[in-house]
Amino acid sequence: MSQKVFIFDTTLRDGEQVPGCKLNTKEKLELAVRLEELGVDILEAGFPVSSPGDFESVNQIAKTLKNTVVCGLSRAVQNDIEVAAAALKPAKRFRIHTGIGTSDLHIKHKFNSNREEIIERAIKAVTIARNFTDDVEFYAEDAGRTDNEYLARVIEAVVKAGATTLNIPDTTGYCLPQQYQEKMAYLYNNVPNIDKAILSCHCHNDLGLATANSIAGVIGGARQIECTINGLGERAGNTALEEVVMILNQHKDLGFHTSINPKLLNTISREVSETMRMMVQPNKAIVGANAFSHSSGIHQDGFLKEAQTYEIINPAEVGADESKIVLTARSGRSALAHRLHKIGYQFTRNEIDELYPLFLEIADKKKEVLEADLQEMATAYKK
Repeated sequence: MSQKVFIFDTTLRDGEQVPGCKLNTKEKLELAVRLEELGVDILEAGFPVSSPGDFESVNQIAKTLKNTVVCGLSRAVQNDIEVAAAALKPAKRFRIHTGIGTSDLHIKHKFNSNREEIIERAIKAVTIARNFTDDVEFYAEDAGRTDNEYLARVIEAVVKAGATTLNIPDTTGYCLPQQYQEKMAYLYNNVPNIDKAILSCHCHNDLGLATANSIAGVIGGARQIECTINGLGERAGNTALEEVVMILNQHKDLGFHTSINPKLLNTISREVSETMRMMVQPNKAIVGANAFSHSSGIHQDGFLKEAQTYEIINPAEVGADESKIVLTARSGRSALAHRLHKIGYQFTRNEIDELYPLFLEIADKKKEVLEADLQEMATAYKK
């Protein structure tokens, strides 16, 4: 039986931390409504203590959303937690997300502390948060570089204190997929009270492994993925929501599903891109402009005979425009005939053979042969 993986969207918090992507309350609220329509289970609306504007944004989202759990971030600081609780109070369902760094690097250089004191601070933060809600998520920052045995001690302690979700972040994007999977599996198998909470993946993309690590984490025992639309986030970004959702959809043999409506993925990708003023790279998986474009002659010929030869996803599944045959100097005769047919010209195979050298002359001069070029070429040939 397929198991559910909860989708925790942090576009409005971690995604907004990208330079130039700051959102006002109106923009955050509009995107929050879209994300609820998309089907995200938990929406991290912001970091309420960070500014009056972010407090207001989280508060307005808490008042508006009907089904999605609204989450606010805090440090392991009493005032942070109290402010988050105040911002979230109007929500039908809310979660406080609190935590602290657990790697020796963070303990020494960020906190000038020691392992035992960090566990005490973690317990205290979760205990305070539990005064406001029974839905408390704890993040062990830089868990990716934290010793597994110590991490397990931290996790056991915060679960005992009342944490119900355990965020195991690969904060710097350091882990390899196998390492991250093994870390999740270690916690799943070595924390005695792990059955009382859900393990969560929060992976950054510094080495381009965020998506792979998140899927590996789920295989290792996690049942929540923290992600953003278009993979937005600190530095090289976070796990891309659209990628992990479609991987789980495509690989049904893994035995997982989400509540995301994939047909809305391209629409919300464009909306986030426009609102946050951050262009989506054309070759971006699932939502990039070229995700369903074919320009190589070999690919085009195979695609025109049977789409599944070069497309594992039907564009309609993710709300994208139909697949495109892009004409370049690498395109073949079948692609040329296809595009001419689309604009109303029926040429025999011999005629296409005669047109093809002319097409290549044009293609060698231009990056792409456009419809106007085809019209001109076809008209001249007919004469």
